[in-house]
Amino acid sequence: MLTGRVNAPELHTHFGWLNTDRSWSVKGLRGKIVLLDFWTFGCINCQHIVPDLQRLEQEFADVLVVIGVHSAKFDAEKKDEAIRQAILKFGVEHPVVNDADYYLWNQYGIRAWPTVVLIDPNGKVIGQHAGEGVYDKVRPYIQGLKEEFAEVLNFEPIGFYREQRQESVLSFPSKLISDEEGNLYLSDSGHNRVLKLNQQGQVLEVIGSGSAGFSNGNFSEATFREPHGLALQGHMLYIADSKNNVIRKVDLQQKQVTTVAGTGELGYYFLDDKIGKPVNPNSPWDLILMGNDLYIANAGNHQILRLDTGTNKAYRFAGSGREALTDGHLLEAAFNQPSGLALQGDVLYIADAEASAIRTLNLKSGLVLTLVGWGLFDFGDVDGPAEEALLQHCVGVEAVDHNIYIADTYNGKVKVLDLKQKRVSTLANGFSEPNDILYLAGKLWVTSTNSHQLFTVDPHTGEKEEVLVKV
Repeated sequence: MLTGRVNAPELHTHFGWLNTDRSWSVKGLRGKIVLLDFWTFGCINCQHIVPDLQRLEQEFADVLVVIGVHSAKFDAEKKDEAIRQAILKFGVEHPVVNDADYYLWNQYGIRAWPTVVLIDPNGKVIGQHAGEGVYDKVRPYIQGLKEEFAEVLNFEPIGFYREQRQESVLSFPSKLISDEEGNLYLSDSGHNRVLKLNQQGQVLEVIGSGSAGFSNGNFSEATFREPHGLALQGHMLYIADSKNNVIRKVDLQQKQVTTVAGTGELGYYFLDDKIGKPVNPNSPWDLILMGNDLYIANAGNHQILRLDTGTNKAYRFAGSGREALTDGHLLEAAFNQPSGLALQGDVLYIADAEASAIRTLNLKSGLVLTLVGWGLFDFGDVDGPAEEALLQHCVGVEAVDHNIYIADTYNGKVKVLDLKQKRVSTLANGFSEPNDILYLAGKLWVTSTNSHQLFTVDPHTGEKEEVLVKV
């Protein structure tokens, strides 16, 4: 028998609902199997289970209702508009309740993101599962409940209202690079494509059909799934195809897209696993080249990978796989969803998002150090001496002389770490989740991801100007 014994706490909230035109309750969903998904949108593991939830929703469309419970980690994640943008960005199709004060989190005894809770058609809790692998863990229980409660189940599917976004040229633009001619390549992640632009914002080339998928071919045939990081080696463009968990390569002369690393499966490896052996990327978020070495911010497994562009094999390079703010030598060090890379000399600068930290990795000595940041739950908006400064989920970084420019994503700012003075200051603000910074032609180019815009910023005055992207 799968019948639960504990009544599921009601879905009370002071902060309201999103992705729906009404409030929902456990009582009002009697006759349905209910799956609660406790998540916070910046968490890569929470993003990883979205396809599992979608698969369950499709397979059990007649009897299953998924409710997202958004229990935010960061202050910026508590705001309705930020959650709404995340719903649109990740294609969430079910209602989401804003649990900004952790009321439901505490009522259900949740301890980690993500956690799912299964509730039977009588409103009783069956159990919960923390972490990834949701489909394989939960599906047998849903199937069992469907059989056991066949006589009382409501088999009429519920149609949900969904958030809609007005179309624009850019959709959640993320990472930026430039070529020798001064053109830009921009990951238009919400449109599942990469754009080549001139400095006036004119689109010169579109790479990808715009459909979400995982297919190679010419520019109009190839498909991506939320591409982010970019790197250019001659006429070869490398793309971190983040939600496909692969690295793609684009021959800009032949106008062909191929896959060079990864199978689409999430790769996990910890401590001494797979050292010196090829590995699959796991939500690769940013890329940077040094010679024939392509370094990958492997956000999903909290590591830095190295891809040999001669053999197209990716290997572990730095990070134990644990999510922690730990300095030390290569595999002894630990990262927290590394999401942005910049290179200056032999030093790799890393935006370590979940710890709101800026790290360095010396490619000669292999030593990892922390310049800004204290830990996984230490964040804020504080300028001043580097050892006292606080950021909030920083995702992008750029190195120019002795200045390290930071996309302080959840604070909506561009900040600068002066390595000589060892101080952090705010250069410009008013962005909506800035994702990346590129120094080009004496300006900083900044993607304002959630407002679907591209800006330039004067690195001396902080004055910003929108670049209107034109197809």
